[in-house]
Amino acid sequence: MFENLKPHIADLRKRLSISLAVLIVAFFACFAVYEPILNWMMVPVNAVLPEGTSMVAIEVQETFFTALKVAFFSGFIISLPVIFWQFWLFLSPGLYANEKKFIIPFVFFATLMFLIGSSFAYYIVVPIGFDFLINFGNTVVSVMPSIGKYVGFFTKLLFGFGIAFELPVITFFLATIGILNDKMMKDFFKYAIVLIFILSALLTPPDVLTQFLMSGPLIILYGISIMIAKAINPHKEEDEDESEED
Repeated sequence: MFENLKPHIADLRKRLSISLAVLIVAFFACFAVYEPILNWMMVPVNAVLPEGTSMVAIEVQETFFTALKVAFFSGFIISLPVIFWQFWLFLSPGLYANEKKFIIPFVFFATLMFLIGSSFAYYIVVPIGFDFLINFGNTVVSVMPSIGKYVGFFTKLLFGFGIAFELPVITFFLATIGILNDKMMKDFFKYAIVLIFILSALLTPPDVLTQFLMSGPLIILYGISIMIAKAINPHKEEDEDESEED
């Protein structure tokens, strides 16, 4: 049994090595220009900071480690097409010839949906969330957010939204290979709602509005995914007459 797994393990190692190599190159490239990237990340929070305040570094090493976070996250975004490409190539030996042709659409739409999800977080969720958090109680205390904690929260939020917006792409893939159909997704809908709200509570600031800004689009995407599954691999109702004959 282990001998049969060796080719798959070797192929997995190859795909991971290529993805890692591209990620490392992208990381160093982004690290060289981390300052403009960091300034772009700070735009939403700077827009809601009280006048006369700014981001601060609490610890001596905080700025350096923040630069590493910025470079890694940016490098990951740049590497996404290659990562998705290698992921598909790893799975392709188990696919039929007509399924393998979806590699370019898969890479394109997987990357696009991640960027759409991250953009939604950047332009809508982050400004609203930090506007609430920073302005809450600012008459009592002076708000000076830590740059390290802000970037950590910022990247987690954008990454979470990016992954969440992959739902239609994942549904398309699973429906294409016959693992998923619309009935399965409809039956799981009530559980999906609970999971969506739990995920929203974990990834967003503690205000209800921001949580709904994540859960709302995810519920819509789940509905779209059901339609995708129905178009690709619809559930086939068994004919009662034929079942009786059997």
